[in-house]
Amino acid sequence: MKYNTLRKLIRRLIVFMFLLIICPISVFSYSRSIEPKLLDMNQIEIKSKSVSKNIEGFKIVQFSDTHLGDNFSLDQLQHLVDKINDQNPDLIVFTGDLIDNSNRYDETNQIHPILNQLHAKYGKYAIYGNHDVGGAGKRVYSNVLAHSGFTLLENSNVTIPFKDHDTLSIVGLDDYLLGRPNPQKAFANVQKDSFTLLLAHEPDIANRLNDYPVDLQLSGHSHGGQVKLPFHKAIYTPPLAIDYTEGLYEIHNSLKPMSLYVNRGIGTTRLPIRFFSLPEISVFTLKS
Repeated sequence: MKYNTLRKLIRRLIVFMFLLIICPISVFSYSRSIEPKLLDMNQIEIKSKSVSKNIEGFKIVQFSDTHLGDNFSLDQLQHLVDKINDQNPDLIVFTGDLIDNSNRYDETNQIHPILNQLHAKYGKYAIYGNHDVGGAGKRVYSNVLAHSGFTLLENSNVTIPFKDHDTLSIVGLDDYLLGRPNPQKAFANVQKDSFTLLLAHEPDIANRLNDYPVDLQLSGHSHGGQVKLPFHKAIYTPPLAIDYTEGLYEIHNSLKPMSLYVNRGIGTTRLPIRFFSLPEISVFTLKS
């Protein structure tokens, strides 16, 4: 009897040790090799009084934080472009951090032939992220976008006209961590009755823009924390992505009722892993 009990104890100990070794290896393998290559396509309806009948159903696709480099390849970028085009967007926006470190990236000239394949009826727009300003500076990023058919908004705005004098305004701010953001210049001549889309890399700056007519702010930067525990908030998010970390928020203490969406991004930075924070494409449909 004692011998059988000892055998059972040894078996349980072996199983326990096996799980103790295998589980961390499995988690690391998943977070390093599987989740970063997955892609979550999130469909979001944005309801606003600023959406007129002529803008009803307008579709905006946002992608962010590709961090091209050792851990996000040009082949992956091509796959991403194909997925975005499958959505038949009216507008495509990129909210910053294209290359992880442009000082050490040797394939810059191969980016624009891929991004050129993105198509949207009303154009493609982008802003600077902190990685686009740092590294080799703004020159590399702005040159890539110029050859990719994107309009780069740096403290500036454009207005898209529709029937019956309806308009959609797109405002782009420079990066708040390393750039020179100027909201007053960016919002110059934006009409309050226009549906106004704000592109700002860092989400927390929403708290600083209460006096400006924003209907929808799209941001990235946070990576959704990149690593999260199950049923728990992100372990870490970068500066200016502390209050708003991922998903949709409604902000009511601003000039207009404002929606803020924080995209988890596509690539990784610092650590080449994602856990419970899937790479994301956001698809917005405007509703009145």
